[in-house]
Amino acid sequence: MTLEIEAQPLPLAVDIDGVVRISGTRVTLDTVVYAFLDGATAEEIAQQYPSLSLPDIYSVIGYYLNQSAKVNKYLRQRERLAAKVKLRNETRFDPEGVRDRLLARQTGQGT
Repeated sequence: MTLEIEAQPLPLAVDIDGVVRISGTRVTLDTVVYAFLDGATAEEIAQQYPSLSLPDIYSVIGYYLNQSAKVNKYLRQRERLAAKVKLRNETRFDPEGVRDRLLARQTGQGT
């Protein structure tokens, strides 16, 4: 018997916002790659994110290892976007004194 080799589709999909997610889940490519880079094994990632299958995790890690330059560029773009969103939110909503304002609001509602 000869083993028939067939290509497996990559379990990644781009959502409407341009975020790459593991197909059929809300888990992002960023999440899996950063966990892997932090030293997590595929099995540990599967335990942390039960919506991911072990074969999909291995496929994503393999994709990252084969396409690290492209994936790293994507990750840097996502980091820049996150920094812009954070700055915009901090400009709109002053984070200074949030705890005090929330406690004051809670106290005011209780009276």
